[in-house]
Amino acid sequence: MEIPVYLFTGFLDSGKTSFIQDTISDPDFLADEKTLLIACEEGECEYDGRELLKQGILLESVEDEEDFTSEFLLECQKKYMPEKVLIEYNGMWRMEKIYGMKMPKNWEIVQVITTVNSATFQLYLNNMRSLVMEQFQDTDLVIFNRCDENTPLASYRRSVKAINPRAQVYMENADGSEPSAEDALPFDISQDQIELEDMDFGVWYVDVMDSPQKYNGKTIHMRVQVYKNSRLPSNAFVPGRFAMTCCEDDIRFIGPLCMASPAIEPKIKRLKKSQWIYLTAKIKLEYAPLYKGEGPVLYAEKIEPAEEAEEKIVYFN
Repeated sequence: MEIPVYLFTGFLDSGKTSFIQDTISDPDFLADEKTLLIACEEGECEYDGRELLKQGILLESVEDEEDFTSEFLLECQKKYMPEKVLIEYNGMWRMEKIYGMKMPKNWEIVQVITTVNSATFQLYLNNMRSLVMEQFQDTDLVIFNRCDENTPLASYRRSVKAINPRAQVYMENADGSEPSAEDALPFDISQDQIELEDMDFGVWYVDVMDSPQKYNGKTIHMRVQVYKNSRLPSNAFVPGRFAMTCCEDDIRFIGPLCMASPAIEPKIKRLKKSQWIYLTAKIKLEYAPLYKGEGPVLYAEKIEPAEEAEEKIVYFN
């Protein structure tokens, strides 16, 4: 029988403990299953072991990183025989440690949830960017809490989507309500043709991949580089940019699929890899094998040579 493991990540004072306490207060979540909670960090909010026992939750604490091992988890399995496991992971430990760890038999990480204190997020991003992005890499849900009217919601959301497009992102005010402000995009999406500035490519790419229906039928004009390989059809290429997702060591090429009409096809065949062009294309939401489902497919209407952009690397905020 599979033993589900719920992994909670985030830095100290990010709201992990409070979120876990809210989660286990829901009787539907516990479902009368013997639950083991492994706490790898002590913050301002602490657990009451006696209260947890009343709920059928067993608490095991780990203070030192060297004690958090496969052997330790195996001992927890033998000692408690849990039917469900919650791990409050220490925000300063590398994620590769737990992802690479051999779990006890039948233990399976089924959900990863990351909490973020929006008041301190930019500080962590500036000083420990690789640790922050590592927490986003494989998470299923990111919760930005303690938001207010000054929180750059769109920028923070894009920071997550840039590294993990499939992650759900939820914003929460200090009073628990959800901010009502919509993401502010740096270009005018209300126009039939979107004029995309070089610096805004990363923002547009994240948004079009996340919400392609908003762009269905729109035309876009932008300066991009060309990516081609043998796996793409002869009348297709990827117009994109090199982007920094988490650090200088993690720069990758990003862009959507672009197809060509018969009139434009000869031009596409002559394009060279990494060549700079101005592209005007119609965006359609449709199935593409590259996406393994529906996604934004660009149809080139005009291709012109372009000089390289002044800033060769794009960012997501």
